[in-house]
Amino acid sequence: MSNYYPPVSFYLSLTIAGSKGQFDASFKEVSGIAIEMHVEEVLEGGVNSFQHRVPPSIKLSNLVLKRGLLPKDSPLAKWCIDTLKGGLDKPIRTKNIAVSLLNENAESIRTWTFTNALPVKWDVDNFNSINNEFIVESLEFAYNSVK
Repeated sequence: MSNYYPPVSFYLSLTIAGSKGQFDASFKEVSGIAIEMHVEEVLEGGVNSFQHRVPPSIKLSNLVLKRGLLPKDSPLAKWCIDTLKGGLDKPIRTKNIAVSLLNENAESIRTWTFTNALPVKWDVDNFNSINNEFIVESLEFAYNSVK
């Protein structure tokens, strides 16, 4: 393992609980690993110089993964297509997702696990024949908790 601190975001991989073998999902960019606590202000009757600040809930951002195009026979692509194109006439299958930050030797430095994740958006960058750039695909997932 590298002795550099802070670690360089070398590359990221995604695994899904229950998948067989190595998943074909490594990503160039991951965002949305965030937890935010909201605070409500409660006024107490007769006390004008004081407010109670209570945390009623936490807010989780959606997990956004960006990479080149996924092969359409990929299990990840199949799960996303089945969920997003399935409508609401079929049950939505949530899965636990683990995103790992890997070092230059493909060793996990840190892993975040997202429970009960489900795909909520699939987006492909605009095509522009003037710019000679790679096509980037984005997958967005909602989840219940992160560890």
